[in-house]
Amino acid sequence: MREIPVYLFTGFLESGKTSFVQDILRDPDFTEQEHSLLIVCEEGMEEYDPALLASARTDLVTVEDQSELTLRFFRDLGEKYQPDRVLIELNGMWEISDFLEGKLPPEWPIYQIVATVNAETFELYSNNIGARMFEHLTMADLIVFNRCTDELKQMLYQKNIRAMNPRATIFLDDVNGGSEDYRDSMPQPFDLDAPVIEIKDEDFGLWYVDATSSPEKYEGKTVKFKAMAYKPDELGREQLFVPGRFAMVCCADDVQFVGFLCKGADTDSIKHKSWVTLTAKVGVAYVPQYRGDGPVLYCEHLESAEPAAEEIVYFN
Repeated sequence: MREIPVYLFTGFLESGKTSFVQDILRDPDFTEQEHSLLIVCEEGMEEYDPALLASARTDLVTVEDQSELTLRFFRDLGEKYQPDRVLIELNGMWEISDFLEGKLPPEWPIYQIVATVNAETFELYSNNIGARMFEHLTMADLIVFNRCTDELKQMLYQKNIRAMNPRATIFLDDVNGGSEDYRDSMPQPFDLDAPVIEIKDEDFGLWYVDATSSPEKYEGKTVKFKAMAYKPDELGREQLFVPGRFAMVCCADDVQFVGFLCKGADTDSIKHKSWVTLTAKVGVAYVPQYRGDGPVLYCEHLESAEPAAEEIVYFN
């Protein structure tokens, strides 16, 4: 059966989803000769240009209620419009995870999730509905902050947005039409030429974000750090564990364990959630939990350690 790639656009009302989608449809490298189906689940201030949709060979379908989004609904649309690809502008208040669980046909794989964020209202939404904002950012492959002033850019750097989703590409679009890659203005946090890159307890979160977003620059390097030994049952083999830390990524409700898979360690004497000091060489490999390639640690030395003075990692 023919696969139909799906592009999912998320973000709150007036975050710029419609403008972003229309910019994509204007790009001849994107549209080519393919037939697109655009499913719009939220009515904003900006409307889609009928002439643009026609020239881009795009059919528009609107959805008013989340209950309409069923497997049968999508299959019917596929049979009716026979699209080469599908673009879905999702209502910002609908849960993305719920939407993705079994509602799309198996032959409609998610190709890319794009989150648009109005930088002017980012703090307001983060403070009032932080969990929903967190979901938008953590599930995206591409994040675009628009309406950025110099002051808002500085705020976004101070909040270390990369910590919420290190694997995503993040762009800051300013009010003058310029755009910058979030990573371009981030300083190099560690001496990569050191024989052993020693990571202080308070710098674990910084290293985790940097290694997740740019694993290739740590490949072949040796690192040493203190961590909690996580030995979940699903790992099975005794020489596998995940050294990491509990981290507050967005707010107090979003404390989660973050770490990297470690291989070749003698973990018989190491208890689940005990503290260790690990020296390991960094490799890069595909790990399903990473949703792609990422750092894999190969143990060189492992020993018990006292807990870190501050057990929770803060990224800001």
